[in-house]
Amino acid sequence: MTTQTLDRSATATDGPSPVTPVVTGLGVTAPNGLGTESWWAATLRGESGIRPVTRFDAGRYPAKLAGEVPGFDPAEHVSSRLLPQTDHMTRLALAAAAEALADAGIDAAELPDFSAGVVTAASAGGFEFGQRELQALWSKGGHHVSAYQSFAWFYAVNTGQISIRHGLRGPSGVLVTEQAGGLDAVAQARRQLRKGVPVLLTGGVDSSLCPWGWAAHLAGGELSTVEDAARAYLPFSADACGHVAGEGGALLVLEDAAAARARGVTGYGTVAGYAATFDPPRGKGAPRLDAAAELALADAGLAAADVDVVFADAAGRRDADRAEAEALAALFGARGVPVTAPKTMTGRLAAGGASLDLAAALLALRDQVIPPTVNVAEPADDCPVDLVTGEARPAALRTALVLARGRGGFNAAMVVRAAG
Repeated sequence: MTTQTLDRSATATDGPSPVTPVVTGLGVTAPNGLGTESWWAATLRGESGIRPVTRFDAGRYPAKLAGEVPGFDPAEHVSSRLLPQTDHMTRLALAAAAEALADAGIDAAELPDFSAGVVTAASAGGFEFGQRELQALWSKGGHHVSAYQSFAWFYAVNTGQISIRHGLRGPSGVLVTEQAGGLDAVAQARRQLRKGVPVLLTGGVDSSLCPWGWAAHLAGGELSTVEDAARAYLPFSADACGHVAGEGGALLVLEDAAAARARGVTGYGTVAGYAATFDPPRGKGAPRLDAAAELALADAGLAAADVDVVFADAAGRRDADRAEAEALAALFGARGVPVTAPKTMTGRLAAGGASLDLAAALLALRDQVIPPTVNVAEPADDCPVDLVTGEARPAALRTALVLARGRGGFNAAMVVRAAG
């Protein structure tokens, strides 16, 4: 009997296209900075946003740390009319969307109808929305909508709010592949771009920092229960003991490079390659993150030697970190390419994590510097990676590889190249 695995590879579905997808706008809401440049400056300084939970009382839970977006006033980003209709995740997404479109210099009102779409990723944000519905049920005169029903349409509502707010009436969609979603959404946006849609807003923003969401995180068995923020999330370290959950992410504006140049915009960089794989059931075969990376490079028409930096998934669990390090060593050689995990400053952001890494990769290419992996002194002996630790590392950068793994066996890899 043979075991088949699913390749969700762009190389198998997109086909040849003259379109070169370029990222022309970024919008960020992150635990160590609100707004792209504020977050990026903090990231290069190695400033962590992981702190004790404040959005609810976590004192009775075994895990007490999270990456919360600081200084976020929803009234500054969402109209008073929309505030009662939205939850925290949607408000964060609306803030990121507004920044990304402004950064790209795009006003949807000036575009032809149906020429700009939205493709985002989501994963756990529905927990807070569902909890609010449950609380309404428990209260006198509350709504009579099941919390479980609310999950069914929450993600579409989140994307719909962005579309309505900015008049983006082109193709839309939501992908739910947990941590891999931030890359999968950008890949789907690339497909729409190749079909002729001029502008796509894409990426992921997530949040599930509420009691119901926290219970789900704990049930997964992967949260760190260490209460020292400097020791709680240590990917690739011999002391790795789980991850810290966070909120936020990044949204990106994707458009054709030729069209961007025509309006005088160079962009941050191009999406050169993408691929995804699915792990076989436990005990039925090896993880396939390495295959995703190889397929993404093939899609980009590049070799491993062309990669200048890897933004790692960095699970923070000994077995998963070892598997990722082995995959990188097989592709690049032991310590063959600089590897970084700036998510040590934010925690793992579910669907927002990979798109935030993608934004970091693009800014690293722009500024020719690799952000650090904080709190990890050196990788474990069985993780043979050239981990950038301590402080940011200046480097000549042309090509970056971003990796992501989602709960349930999802793997995604994306190659981005410097603009120009």
